[in-house]
Amino acid sequence: MSSRLTGDETALWQAAARVLDANWTGTATVPSPGLYPHQWSLDSAFVALGLARHRRDRAERELTSLFRGQWADGLLPHLVFDDTLARHAYFPGPEMWHGDHRPRAPHGVRTSGLTQPPLHAFAALRLHESAPPSEAEHSLDFLRGLYPCLAAQHRYLAEARDLSGSGLAAICHPWESGMDNSPAWDRPLGALRLPPAAYSPGRTPRDLPTGEDYDRYVHLVALLRAHDYEPAYIRDDHPFAVEDPLFNAAYLASEHALAEIAALVGADPAPHRERSARVHAALLDRLWDHEQGCFRARDLRDDRLLPVVTVAAFAPLLDPDLPPGTVRRLVDLLLSARFAGAAGYPVPTCDIQAPAFDRSGYWRGPTWINTNWLLWHGALGHGLTVVADLLYGSTLRLVRQSGFREYFDPFDGTGRGSHDYSWSAALVLDLLAARRAPRAA
Repeated sequence: MSSRLTGDETALWQAAARVLDANWTGTATVPSPGLYPHQWSLDSAFVALGLARHRRDRAERELTSLFRGQWADGLLPHLVFDDTLARHAYFPGPEMWHGDHRPRAPHGVRTSGLTQPPLHAFAALRLHESAPPSEAEHSLDFLRGLYPCLAAQHRYLAEARDLSGSGLAAICHPWESGMDNSPAWDRPLGALRLPPAAYSPGRTPRDLPTGEDYDRYVHLVALLRAHDYEPAYIRDDHPFAVEDPLFNAAYLASEHALAEIAALVGADPAPHRERSARVHAALLDRLWDHEQGCFRARDLRDDRLLPVVTVAAFAPLLDPDLPPGTVRRLVDLLLSARFAGAAGYPVPTCDIQAPAFDRSGYWRGPTWINTNWLLWHGALGHGLTVVADLLYGSTLRLVRQSGFREYFDPFDGTGRGSHDYSWSAALVLDLLAARRAPRAA
């Protein structure tokens, strides 16, 4: 596909739809056939949002395919493997996780043992809300079938990942954040003590990982695997335990969605409302930095906020009950020279003025369509039309210039990473559809 997409919004819509069609396997949508050939949890949530505007039947199959990998304790794995592919089609492959040997893992489906931001109930509700009248009853039946899985996913987070007892869910690996090599994780990763002979023979020790250093990532997985991914081990002994604002903003948004879904399917919405209220209070109490005017991740192992400010700082805009003063301070920082104010193609994923910023470094600086979409949706929810219009326009300008790339240079808009990336295409479909029908946003 040509990297530069010209023409009107109909042409852009058709180009995005072609990407999703090409990346469809028959049961799910891969992020990128060459580089990412399996099914990723967060990707599928975003893809379902786009498929709701393009192929509703495939959006339902996308979510159904993902939840077939759910563990008995409710954990929704961040990765469901396609067993038809060669064993070494992707690293880390299924042999690294040993999930099929765990009593809580699903039978006949190979998965990872980690999870990712729980945006799935939010996506499922949006899918239902976009149903035409002729499909409303079928859509409601789909929600009835999916609700127990979504509720189990959230129970797992509440019971196994609320390590501080505050209501927030903690991540136990950077891959769970959705922002794998974000500089936010440099400090806790740098504190890891690696067994040199097993993981990095002959290497010169470094204080901080660059994101290229897989030794630390693999070491964390090895520890989790050795302890059977037990919640007690994660709570008491696992060296990486962080409360992340983006993960918990997604958690909160999906709890609100689950309350609505519960009411629709005849279940009790009260537990979801109570849980969303706890997450809301804990975000403000534990992750809000009054001095910087933003949310920051908290390292539970030394109980302090992590120093680098990233795009995750703005994700709690998804909280509809965020106080107006908090919203104003977030917007001030978002539009400042540290983020959108100094980027021709916002929003960079790391504070531009931070030493760790890298304009081409995956999650260490580039602009991503999915984080732009999250901030766009949050801005709309707070009536921030100027901010929402900025994000809408800059996101479409990125894909018009460089195509549906994985991520983009925040200064000149150059596309980087994988081509024809699924969530980039899917979220452009959602943006275009919302602009055509504002009530759907």
